[in-house]
Amino acid sequence: MSRKVLLVSTCLLGINTKYNGGNNHHPHVVVLQKKALLVPCCPEQLGGLSTPRAATEIRGGDGHNVLAGCARVVTATNEDRTNAFIAGAEAALCIAEVVAAEGALLKARSPSCGRGCIYGGHFNETTKKGDGVTAALLTRAGLPIFTEEELPELMLWLTNRDS
Repeated sequence: MSRKVLLVSTCLLGINTKYNGGNNHHPHVVVLQKKALLVPCCPEQLGGLSTPRAATEIRGGDGHNVLAGCARVVTATNEDRTNAFIAGAEAALCIAEVVAAEGALLKARSPSCGRGCIYGGHFNETTKKGDGVTAALLTRAGLPIFTEEELPELMLWLTNRDS
């Protein structure tokens, strides 16, 4: 049985790529190595942003709206980071294509990686429905996206992919 290829947010693997210089290490993500080949990816770094960097949120919609040109990714001081987020999403998609990724495990609520729910754009810890920029682009390309909050569903998906 060959392992499936899965793009994974680097911060979930314990690598310090989070905006504040830390990580979002999730101990159960490493267990996925038995079912999938994990390919680390940080779209924000791929887009040219440093670590650490200012926190960002999407204003005017979600990642799909950013890709359509009608929403922006900004810092709390209103510095526009939209171009870096789009470039990072495009680089993540390129990596997914090169390694023939069959899915992605991305960081929940992130303006890059969130799926189904992202921070609300007001830097007050509220959330809204929507996808981050990278999640939106990978979804558009047909890749199934999961977050660390959906590990049981991801394991089931990986198991079903084995048959």
